[in-house]
Amino acid sequence: MLAAAPGLRALRDPTRGGLAATLNEIAQQSGVGMRLEEAAIPLKAEVRGACELLGLDPLYVANEGKLIAICNHADAPRILAAMRAHPLGRDAAQIGHITADPQHFVEVRTIFGGRRMVDWLHGEQLPRIC
Repeated sequence: MLAAAPGLRALRDPTRGGLAATLNEIAQQSGVGMRLEEAAIPLKAEVRGACELLGLDPLYVANEGKLIAICNHADAPRILAAMRAHPLGRDAAQIGHITADPQHFVEVRTIFGGRRMVDWLHGEQLPRIC
């Protein structure tokens, strides 16, 4: 990845707090906003099903063994190709982009076309009880 593009800005492990906490942390520290595309986030069917069954938001679930790479937009295709060339990176995807946002919000465009905030999780993520 490093050889593929000099525009690599950050690499992060989303184990604690999942994708949501990690991206909120990066946005706050960097003074930017982020806009994600829910449909682009690689999520295994088993994980999606378990989260739906338990009422958990997969964006807040720990992601052991995953990587978030922040790079220049122009370098994304080369970095993705480098990641996908390795067996552990075959599902790598571009899931969003950086925005100029003075509030440093992270938001996601849902698969239904709406938008929602991806805020910090307050307390523990509890399963939905119906």
